Amino acid sequence: MHNIEDTLIPKVAVITDVRIDTPDIKTFRVVTPDGKKAFDHMPGQCAMLSVPGVGEAMFSITSSPTNTEYMEFSIKKCGCVTEWLHAAEVGQQITVRGPYGKPFPVDDEFAGKNLLFIAGGVGLAPLRSVINYCRHYRDRYGKIDIVYGSRSKEDLLDYNEIIEEWAKDANVDVHLTIDTAQEGWTENVGFIPQFVKGLKFDTDRTAVLCGPPIMIKLTLEALTSLGFEKNQVYTTLELRMKCGVGKCGRCNVGSKYVCKDGPVFRFDELDELPAEY
Repeated sequence: MHNIEDTLIPKVAVITDVRIDTPDIKTFRVVTPDGKKAFDHMPGQCAMLSVPGVGEAMFSITSSPTNTEYMEFSIKKCGCVTEWLHAAEVGQQITVRGPYGKPFPVDDEFAGKNLLFIAGGVGLAPLRSVINYCRHYRDRYGKIDIVYGSRSKEDLLDYNEIIEEWAKDANVDVHLTIDTAQEGWTENVGFIPQFVKGLKFDTDRTAVLCGPPIMIKLTLEALTSLGFEKNQVYTTLELRMKCGVGKCGRCNVGSKYVCKDGPVFRFDELDELPAEY
């Protein structure tokens, strides 16, 4: 485990690759100046990226811990820090600190289980590290289903990786949907909750949800209607994290602090959903 002092000290990092994923999401590859990974992490943990003089913000680490060469962050342009990052080029220095938060229980509670990942929009970013970790240690898990939807085909994050790698894996099924029909799209059209209901998944699996608040709320209802219990379903609320170390109080949900008790939660651990859900 990392001690708290280590996670608080920013490390200088260099952006070595910038990938345009969707019209408003870019993926940044980050290493230390000597070309190494800044620190180890587990799937679902976050890091604080800082642009000195501009600000800092918390983001999911989207690369798998099994990637020992670098970390990746898929970042949606939606504010001051993210706008600056979206304008950054390869070679730009930033600082990174972490890891923060409770990870997904990939080595214990997920082990040996069939897994169902459900993501909406940029909600795939926090799940990518978990999915790639489970793919790397494939024999530790049962069947894997991945349901992913966005507004349009162009808004699907990591589309090439999904089609070229995930969908070709043994015992992995990928189910894609977009909100409205468009030319050349042959997969499902419609919103994720209805899509999940129509896929009629058996309840012999652990489900993991991530996406916009309304999608999580309605998808949880869809899973419940299929017979899933709340203790079978996990989510990550990392978008609510601010300081990451339980000091600022801005991420509390009921009796929980997202940064100290999460951001990964099983739904039966949440005594209430955040107000916007």
